[in-house]
Amino acid sequence: MDPMRIDLHAHSTASDGTDTPAGLVAAAARAGLDVVAITDHDTTAGWAPATEALPPGLTLVPGAELSTVSTDPETGRQISVHLLAYLFDPAAEAVVTEQTRLRIERRTRLRKMAERMAADGLPIDADEIFGLLPEDSPAGRPHLAQALVRAGLVTSVDEAFAEYLNSRRGYYVARRDTPVEEAIDMIAAAGGVTVIAHPFAFSRGATISEETFAGLAAHGLTGVEADHPNHDPATRARTRELAGELGLLVTGSSDYHGTNKTIALGECTTDPGQLEELMARATGFQVVKG
Repeated sequence: MDPMRIDLHAHSTASDGTDTPAGLVAAAARAGLDVVAITDHDTTAGWAPATEALPPGLTLVPGAELSTVSTDPETGRQISVHLLAYLFDPAAEAVVTEQTRLRIERRTRLRKMAERMAADGLPIDADEIFGLLPEDSPAGRPHLAQALVRAGLVTSVDEAFAEYLNSRRGYYVARRDTPVEEAIDMIAAAGGVTVIAHPFAFSRGATISEETFAGLAAHGLTGVEADHPNHDPATRARTRELAGELGLLVTGSSDYHGTNKTIALGECTTDPGQLEELMARATGFQVVKG
């Protein structure tokens, strides 16, 4: 019997993916997955349409990827932390309030960056970008990147980030993300579990230290995403070792975004036993079986 194939990190058009929620679960079934998680940025808007379209034989793990930040204790520098949250109550007041704030923060930031680009003569229009997105979408830099591709200024999303959207360029606008400890507490109170995504993906920018990681484990973090396309073999091995030392669960995921990235669904996967443990610890929501 073939082992279960489980991918716990995927995005839809509810945030910055190119597959609709229904298209995402259909793609997961075509890819031969048994389990897929929908983890859009700072929103649960994709849960219902993904559930309604769930193909027979596929299990859906409802989740979200939360925009959080950690403060380096030595330098005081703010370091971005992507926190995967699973099986929490999406109607919990604190969750609704914070996700709403983050979506507003994201949309405000996009508009400011688009206005800076337009003032510099680039053919970028914030209203045009928003017109292509759901009304309450957590719009962000990936949508600006897509606009730059459409305008013919770059050939890919990656090139857009490298040339226009990174923090070293004058178009960049900072965002107020949730302190990661507060996010862990919020999701735990809503019955969910938390996993830090691609924690040591150095190609994405500054990462938290192993000491900070240990502090988050002591604070109630559930797990860590070790197997990720942006982690090389040595990083994956060290992340697993660290998880063992800290008593954290270990996941593997693709971080699929559709055509926005060259990563395929199921490129990295999670051991079934680790998923079972995640599910056992969550009380806020249930997985959905197709």
